[in-house]
Amino acid sequence: MELGLIGLGKMGGNMRERIRRAGHTVVGYDRNADLADVHSLEELVEALPAPRVVWVMVPAGDATQATVDELGTLLSPGDVVVDGGNSRWTDDEAHAAQLAERGIGFVDCGVSGGVWGLENGYALMYGGDAEHVARVQPVFDALKPPGEFGSVHAGKVGAGHFAKMVHNGIEYAMMQAFAEGWELLEAVDSVTDVREVFRSWQEGTVIRSWLLDLSVRALEDDEHLEKLRGFAQDSGEGRWTVEAAIDHAVPLPAITASLFARFGSRQDDSPQMKMIAALRNQFGGHAVESSKE
Repeated sequence: MELGLIGLGKMGGNMRERIRRAGHTVVGYDRNADLADVHSLEELVEALPAPRVVWVMVPAGDATQATVDELGTLLSPGDVVVDGGNSRWTDDEAHAAQLAERGIGFVDCGVSGGVWGLENGYALMYGGDAEHVARVQPVFDALKPPGEFGSVHAGKVGAGHFAKMVHNGIEYAMMQAFAEGWELLEAVDSVTDVREVFRSWQEGTVIRSWLLDLSVRALEDDEHLEKLRGFAQDSGEGRWTVEAAIDHAVPLPAITASLFARFGSRQDDSPQMKMIAALRNQFGGHAVESSKE
């Protein structure tokens, strides 16, 4: 199969290599000419035989919209566009409708695997019409991990990115739980080797997981995480997960709390904690610290 791939960064570049290893031809485009096989979207489209499949791996929002807009003018009826970035599912619905007016199919695909995907494979969640998914299936099969599981046709357009969004929300909550447990273990005098406690959980416990393995790996590199600042960005998908929960009246206390914890990490001097300290001083005479200290 021949595939056009737009966006050859950390994820896209490794995906290109994995697809090629499976015996498929990939024509890649990136704004960084050193990474690209062709140097414009027009060249990419011309290099592919019709009917074409073009996979987009660029940042969600304006970059994806601009790419879809341009592809809509370059591709032909019967071609298929796959959005494998982290787009919001509502954008997928709009992109599918936009391209359908020109007879172009659309599939959205949530991709999980990060920097390990090249060797281990990528978990794939995709949405779209069965005929369009079938056109892309050889690429899905090349990218997924070996074995029975690792990819799913989650439903209609938008379902793939919605499923990936929920996956990321769960990931937020799981990471927060590991982080809170680690901090508590570090805080007590009786536990003298927190790293080895984490390592002991890797076998025979109900919380053994890849995230636990990665936690141990991080602690091997920096036992007390002293080289890191306590700051964590959010990709936006945690916010979308909470917004979707509100829209559907589904309670997500753990995921919501983990998102808010990331917001708290960005405050060197929390305004909320100033009010908490002031109130504790007012009603209980508890000591407060000056901002000048």
